[in-house]
Amino acid sequence: MLLGLSNSSGRALCRRTFGKQVHSQSIKRSSRGAATMEPQTLQMPSLSGFMQRIKECNEGMEAFSTLKPFLVNGKKVGHFKPEFVEHLSHYPSVFHVSESQVSLASELDTPEKRTAQVARVLEELRDKKVIGGWRNELYPVTSSFYDKPELLVERAAATHFGMKAYGVHCNGYVVDETGRYKLWVAKRSMSKPNWPGKLDHIAAGGQPHNLSPTANIIKECEEEASIPLELARTAKPVGAVSYTTISSVGLKPDVLFTFDIQLPLGFTPKPQDGEVEYFELWPIERVAQTVANTTDFKTNCNLVIIDFMLRHGLIGPDQEGYLDLVRGMRNGDCS
Repeated sequence: MLLGLSNSSGRALCRRTFGKQVHSQSIKRSSRGAATMEPQTLQMPSLSGFMQRIKECNEGMEAFSTLKPFLVNGKKVGHFKPEFVEHLSHYPSVFHVSESQVSLASELDTPEKRTAQVARVLEELRDKKVIGGWRNELYPVTSSFYDKPELLVERAAATHFGMKAYGVHCNGYVVDETGRYKLWVAKRSMSKPNWPGKLDHIAAGGQPHNLSPTANIIKECEEEASIPLELARTAKPVGAVSYTTISSVGLKPDVLFTFDIQLPLGFTPKPQDGEVEYFELWPIERVAQTVANTTDFKTNCNLVIIDFMLRHGLIGPDQEGYLDLVRGMRNGDCS
């Protein structure tokens, strides 16, 4: 069954789909005759598909030996690909390139000085088309989320620096009258520079320097899915996942703060900022099959969804491979 919603121009904004069920939840009767529902579990023939998605998020683990460490104040805060080091070597007043590492000039002895001088270099590299996708958003360069930043750099350069970056992802879900889980799934706009057309969470985003993770996810819920502030504030922090992947420009050792928001059955998210084409409400069985058997979801969303299914008991320890999934949720440096 397909229900469609459209705006005044006729463009589809949201669709609810109810697909074939993989597993039916049992309803039993107590000794007094009252109906009681057993907890929903997913009957997957194998967890190997989930493990494949985890591996795809961690393809950067083998790349460290080919990269040059970036040290600031004696702390390792990133890794550079050799081709990007070549660009940095043209700015010796800012970057000191040696055979074993890249560091900053010793006279850049405060975060403010480092930020200003590195920004000048990055702007030149942007103008030379070395760095694309400029965001005018600053990310902290640090070895741990709660450390004071050594400097701030433009978000578009984060992967070039191979630095730890942080983000927030929210699982927007409902539990229907029979106790079955459904997950709101977003379809990314085809105009997005990254991962166009991929499936995504109801709300997610990078973690900027001047905002807390909780405030950030509340903002993303409102901006991306038109979730009212009072409802967005019910998003619960439930942990973090970490991974290390690699792209054509550099290493991505990321940490995602994860949130759950249980939405009312009658609530329908609506695209607002142009980043999402539409939302669909999927049975969790369809979500699980899509994650296990396809690459339709944006890669890091798979980790957050697997984590959701583990935490809600939809995947349990009786199934072979369970502990591999649990361990895989934080393969990267989660600090």
